[in-house]
This record gives sequence, C-alpha cells and structure tokens, in this order.
Amino acid sequence: MPHKITLTGSATGPLREYDRYVAFDMREKGSPSAPKGLKKSTFISYTVFVAKKAFNKTGLTKKSIMHEKFLIQGEPTLDIPIDECPGEVGVICFQITVLPNKNDKEKTESDAKKENKQEASAPSEAQKNTEPTQQEDEQSPVSQPAPKEEKKSAETVQSEAKETPVQEKKAAPSKRELPNQPKGTQDIVRFDEIVVPEAFLNTRPNPEKTQKVIDFVKRTGRLDEPLTIEKGSKILKDGYRRYVVAKTVKMDKVPVVYEYQK
Repeated sequence: MPHKITLTGSATGPLREYDRYVAFDMREKGSPSAPKGLKKSTFISYTVFVAKKAFNKTGLTKKSIMHEKFLIQGEPTLDIPIDECPGEVGVICFQITVLPNKNDKEKTESDAKKENKQEASAPSEAQKNTEPTQQEDEQSPVSQPAPKEEKKSAETVQSEAKETPVQEKKAAPSKRELPNQPKGTQDIVRFDEIVVPEAFLNTRPNPEKTQKVIDFVKRTGRLDEPLTIEKGSKILKDGYRRYVVAKTVKMDKVPVVYEYQK
C-alpha cells in the first residue's frame, strides 16, 4: 500500500514550470519533542510536483503562491532527478487546496450578523412611527357636544391628520428608490474613475474569498463593504478584492469611503 503524505503551508521558493507539471518547494517544522534518546527534527524540506491542469484550477500564480496558504495531499517519491528535486523529500501531489484566511472568514461572519441585526431592528422603528398616529386617532373623538363651527374645525383637523400619514407614506418610497449601499458609505463614484496603484495590481486576491463576495453581490445587488479611496485623487487605498469583484460583475458605480490627504 503506497505511503500517503499531507502538507500545509506556503511555497518557500519560486514556481518552476515543466512540460506537463509544475514544481515548488515547501517545508514543515518537525515535532517539538522526540522520544528519549533520539534527536529532535528541525525543518523538513519538500519538493511538490503538481499537474498543470490541477494547479490552474486553484487560481494560483507565480506571485500568489508565495503568499497563499494551501494543503497538499499526495505520496512521497524517489524517482525524480536530483536537479528537479532540491527538497529532502519529493511529493507527487494528488490534490491541492487553497486554505481560507481566518481573519477574512471572521470578518465576513461578523458583517453578516450585523446585517441580520439591522434587518431585525427595522420593523421596530416602523412600529414606533405608527404608535403616535394610533394614539392620536384614539384621542381624537370628543365626548361633549360642540357647536357647528367647532365641529367643522374638528372635522378639518381630523381630515388633515388623516391626510398627513398618507403623504408620509407616499414620500417613504422615495428613500427606497435610492441605491442599497453598505453601512458606512460616504459617496458613490464611477468605477472607471478609481485609480489602482501598481502594488495592488501585482497581487491576486484569494479566489475562494473573491467568489464569496461575488455571490453576496448577486444575492443582494451591492458590495458587502465600501472601497476606501483618497479624497481628490481617487487612488484606491483599501478594498482591492471588492474592486476586482466590481470589475468582474461590471458595476458602473461603487460605494466609497474617503481617506483625506495629509
């Protein structure tokens, strides 16, 4: 039965391309303790060999492979030439998976909880607005008879009071017609006006996290957070993943938060 091996971590060296496969080096720390009488292991270096087809499916590139953390499942091999396998152990990869970032996952979950709380609190505010109107309607009837002129004035006041909520109801939908934007949005700007620094263009966001934001946009019709840009120059300061999502789904305008020049 062949040996199975599982590795986690990032590449420690550049990606090397061959005819039908790619290779890169990894290393893992040894066990912190060893049986009495045996020497402790420090770092074990590996050279991983992945078929090009499987590697391309991950969305990794020569640059991103140095920063993303992934999981390798495969088996060790001794049949690779030494010049192609600088690591202490060669590994034939059967499956490679990009691991999600814990910080981004926690942030997405906290944002989802905030949205649920906001949606739950919305009906209570509407009920508060309707309560004074109901109290006014209950207090409006007069127990004592009044002269004709007083009755007319009372009827006029009642008719105005009844018309007021109708006007408020008609005015309310105008707020709903405004774009549904994420919390904290200060402005909405045209997508093509945003200037992206070269430092962002040289990076590649995690494909799984990017897909989650794309699914969120398709489900809600908006980004989960606004982009941060510099006031005036409109240079992108933060939110490159959301910028890529906006470009992917072809958004004409995007929500932003300004970072003022110092």
